[in-house]
Amino acid sequence: MERVEGVGGVFIRSDDPARLRAWYAEHLGVESEDWGGCVFTAAAGQTLTWAVFAGDTDYFPGPAMLNFRVHDLDAILAQLRAAGVEVDANVMDHENGRFGWALDCDGNRIELWQPAPGQ
Repeated sequence: MERVEGVGGVFIRSDDPARLRAWYAEHLGVESEDWGGCVFTAAAGQTLTWAVFAGDTDYFPGPAMLNFRVHDLDAILAQLRAAGVEVDANVMDHENGRFGWALDCDGNRIELWQPAPGQ
């Protein structure tokens, strides 16, 4: 049986795509190309998780949540707060690493993940 080999992209709807692209460039360093997005190339062994949650989950609002791998969770959360971005006060320490959350300018919840050593 054929099967997918991983997640090939994350796509977000926005009433103001240029504003949302600019927000991601300013706050997370995600620079869009002329076609409206970018391609990330992961280092060997890095993973991307895909999961389906129950419709009544409290883990995130709305139909989807973006998860971004980061090198230093505390530093990026501080950077976002300093820029006036709405950042969740909670940080979760987990066997897979550390997690923090913020809202982009469209109100989408984003998860920032600092992987545990070796992940």
